Amino acid sequence: MTLRLALTPGEPAGIGPDLAIIRAQQAHSYELVAFADPDLLSARAKSLGLPLTLRKVDLSAPPRPLTAGELGIVAIPLATACIAGKPSAVNAGYVLSTLDKAITACLQHAAISISAITSTSAPICHGLVTGPVQKSIINDAGYSFSGHTEYLAAKTGKQRVVMMLVTEGLRVALATTHLPLKEVSASISKDLLIDVITILHRSLQQQFGVTHPQILVCGLNPHAGEGGHLGVEEIETITPALNTLRQCGMDIVGPLPADTLFTPKHLANADAVLAMYHDQGLPVLKYKGFGQAANITLGLPIIRTSVDHGTALDLAGGVKEKINSGSLRTALDYAVAMAKMIKKSQLR
Repeated sequence: MTLRLALTPGEPAGIGPDLAIIRAQQAHSYELVAFADPDLLSARAKSLGLPLTLRKVDLSAPPRPLTAGELGIVAIPLATACIAGKPSAVNAGYVLSTLDKAITACLQHAAISISAITSTSAPICHGLVTGPVQKSIINDAGYSFSGHTEYLAAKTGKQRVVMMLVTEGLRVALATTHLPLKEVSASISKDLLIDVITILHRSLQQQFGVTHPQILVCGLNPHAGEGGHLGVEEIETITPALNTLRQCGMDIVGPLPADTLFTPKHLANADAVLAMYHDQGLPVLKYKGFGQAANITLGLPIIRTSVDHGTALDLAGGVKEKINSGSLRTALDYAVAMAKMIKKSQLR
């Protein structure tokens, strides 16, 4: 089966278009389709000194693998001319439009709304891979946007999704995502933890092929609360949630102190770690694999992976040798592997 992946390069003034062009220099067994402005990609390829052939893609036709130097394109025009390294709020609508059209392509035929989708409809893209966006620019333009994860959840009608970052040898999911630190404790409830861990557990089985996942759970407070002396969230909220999940047969370990959880002793048999908040778990993962990691949204009706870094405005349109495309390669590889795993499970 030939796969088709939708790619949104993200902020047009950022490094996303460059990464798409660099990855297109290699042949792929799948069809990679950029939802983007073709003139932007052509100009950026010229700036990088790289060959690029844009193949207009009919999304209703069967996917075709790409040759080296070739990239599929669904043309979406910029709102205003783009200068590498200088984002404009005028193009915020363009960024969201590329996302909207790619999401729809992953859900069903572009002409059909999300509300009309049925379980028997076949997607015309097997997964979505997103480049980095400049959140501040999107918000400056008047759009409410806290991140890809929340935007995708809203667009696909999901109240609960899970952010998980992955690199070689480590998967870290988050109980809360883009929140100020002062709001984290109040946001963590027994119901939230049960929902998040259930999604994580099911995704590890269905999309990663882990039959009996073991999940390590961080405490919220230093030393996981030190028996209540450094906080009671572990006693009153986290432990009761984990006990409920254990009664359902899940292999859950914790809550453990986050400062010692990320050690070989604990990680040896773990399939994933659940951190309570963004900067509790992600610094460890990015230290281990920055530039070779991917961001994955679990719990969506579609596959979505992304790079693990920002827009790198200082590198956009610059010297290609300074640009590390490893994270995009990782995101593409995971999207392909997840799509194949889902297809395999459907054929059983």
